[in-house]
Amino acid sequence: MIKSMTGYGKSNLSINSREYQVEIKTVNHKYIDTNIRMPRTISYLEEDIRKLVTSKLKRGKVDISITFENYSKDGNDIRINTELAKIYIENLKKLAEEEKLSSNIDVTEITKLPDVLTIKSNLDEKQIKEELLHVVGDAVNQLIDMRKNEGKRISEDILVKISQVEEKKDEIFALSTGLIEEYVVKLETRIKEILRTEEIDKSRLMQEVVIYADKCSVEEEITRLKSHIGQLRNLIDSDEPSGKKMDFLIQEMNRETNTIGSKANNLEITNRVVDIKTILEDIREQIQNIE
Repeated sequence: MIKSMTGYGKSNLSINSREYQVEIKTVNHKYIDTNIRMPRTISYLEEDIRKLVTSKLKRGKVDISITFENYSKDGNDIRINTELAKIYIENLKKLAEEEKLSSNIDVTEITKLPDVLTIKSNLDEKQIKEELLHVVGDAVNQLIDMRKNEGKRISEDILVKISQVEEKKDEIFALSTGLIEEYVVKLETRIKEILRTEEIDKSRLMQEVVIYADKCSVEEEITRLKSHIGQLRNLIDSDEPSGKKMDFLIQEMNRETNTIGSKANNLEITNRVVDIKTILEDIREQIQNIE
């Protein structure tokens, strides 16, 4: 069953004074494009997350938002670089004296200066990785379920439209079979009117008919159109990502339809060609959102 490229998944986990939240959103895109926003303390896991996501999703623009909180007292080790802080203070005092500025120095402001205050994580990286990837995997699975549901709705609508195309194709074929007989009658009548005689060179007449039949025959195009319709139905039932293949088939169906329209010198056939092209355009728009 085909899957949509639009979806959303969210998962949470609270364990051992640690809290995780993962949100994943996807929209249509030509390829797979992942964007991950996550805390710097666990940024070392970005590549692992990317590998997990791309192993399950083949196409789409993927936005992943991760929040992580550690409430354990043993989780972080805060260190103050006292020597660096003293250097900052001395230089700030010197600057204040030279420029005749206030020298009130707040310790809070000093800790905000680069590299004065550092936080070293004491977390078990292996355990964090296992927990986070579990949450990410759960969010991805929810996303895939939503994509499948949306894909089911799209596939049902496409199948209805394919049946409409097939119906119009059959009507064109039925109409095309009478074109030759119609042309023979018109040509014979026209020749009689011009020559004002009932006697016509039948061999010459048949030569003209054969030439016309070759020019206006749409049997090959109808056959190829039928084949493309069958392939499109098979792709809809396939579990493999098939959006690009379906898009190609719609292009080919459009090409065959255009050829039919250019060959058939018949208003009824032309009207059905327009109908098919309109339906194919609707299908093409929906296919743009299929993985």
